[in-house]
Amino acid sequence: MSRADHMDVAAYALGVLDPQDAERFEEHLATCWACAAELETMVPVVGLLSGIDGEAMAALEQTHTDPALLDRTLMAVRRDRRRTRMRQVFATAAAVVVFGGLSGAGIAGVFGGDEKPVPQAGPTLTAPVTAPPSPGPTKSGPGVGDDKGIEGDQHDATDPSTGVKTTMWLASKEYGTQIAVQLTRLPGPRTCRLVVVRKNATSEVVSTWSVPGGGYGTNTNQLPLELSASTSAPLRDIEKIQVQSVDVNGVASPLVTVADL
Repeated sequence: MSRADHMDVAAYALGVLDPQDAERFEEHLATCWACAAELETMVPVVGLLSGIDGEAMAALEQTHTDPALLDRTLMAVRRDRRRTRMRQVFATAAAVVVFGGLSGAGIAGVFGGDEKPVPQAGPTLTAPVTAPPSPGPTKSGPGVGDDKGIEGDQHDATDPSTGVKTTMWLASKEYGTQIAVQLTRLPGPRTCRLVVVRKNATSEVVSTWSVPGGGYGTNTNQLPLELSASTSAPLRDIEKIQVQSVDVNGVASPLVTVADL
């Protein structure tokens, strides 16, 4: 593009270019970030001069002796000024400026040449936080009880009095012990809890849950219940883990116990 195209910004902003030159400059403006930026900086000035064009400036030379001619000239200019078109042009210029800002490296290659790119900060990596799993019931469904992918040593137990059956997986952790539990032949409705009994005769309730009327792993509902919990007690300090049923008065009775730890 010729140097003259870059020098037409002011003339175009003031509307003194003929239609052919104006169209040529608009084609140039669509790809020239520098001219678009310069045109944007002229918005306040053009706003102040929006009522005057090249013909009006020429007409002012004749108004020293004829004030009425000045009034007629200004009225004609105000009727004919092209505010709508100028707003569209400035919007286009602003868009080109924004695009140029987003692609600064490419613009620097065209206009700046020697400027070095500013290094950009990369994503900050944070270390994963390891915490014990939240105790409480988890989902039940097909495939529950498959020991593939379940961490810990497996322990099976069936209570001869209640008929409740359980499989538990116990895994030693830095924070204590992780417990995964599967229950079947568990009738409902009832409220249950999982209790860890330590070798020093102290106990800890690590999870509670409600059993619906159909129970889990029963003729009514064949799906077993799977839940997970954790305790601060090391595995070596645990004597047994027991599933208990709690009545409306808060009295607990054992349903099934894993003691071969």
